[in-house]
Amino acid sequence: MSRRTCWVCQICRDASKRPPSNLTLEEVLQWAQSFEKLMATKHGPVVYAAYLKMEHSDENIKFWKACETYKKIASRWSRISRAKKLYKIYIQPQSPREINIDSSTRDTIIRNIQEPTRTCFEEAQRIVYMHMERDSYPRFLKSEMYQRLVKTTQASGSS
Repeated sequence: MSRRTCWVCQICRDASKRPPSNLTLEEVLQWAQSFEKLMATKHGPVVYAAYLKMEHSDENIKFWKACETYKKIASRWSRISRAKKLYKIYIQPQSPREINIDSSTRDTIIRNIQEPTRTCFEEAQRIVYMHMERDSYPRFLKSEMYQRLVKTTQASGSS
């Protein structure tokens, strides 16, 4: 089975590659206005996730996205099942994608995991969002990846 390379990865490796035609320079420049705007656009979270993967910290955005999905679960049984899975992957010490949260937040989740509410991961999600916004986001804006994307979308728009 051949493995397709995403357009973000292609842009990172080869300046001659073009982003999708529906990605505009306006959207790419909007990402630099605020982290909130980056996360609210169509392509922003995808590109940012690719950057975090290169930075070896994509567990943050994966956890954040998983929490967004988790909050929408209506079924109590499904919520319990998903909460335990989130705990095992992201919260449990030494877990495969352990996120960086303080011990009191971790302890609160552990106490609530048997009867999880829609908001039981809210504080951890807020902390992870803050880490991404304060730590990785400024590096993303300075990264070769982002700078190349600005250039390629400028070139696409002017051709």
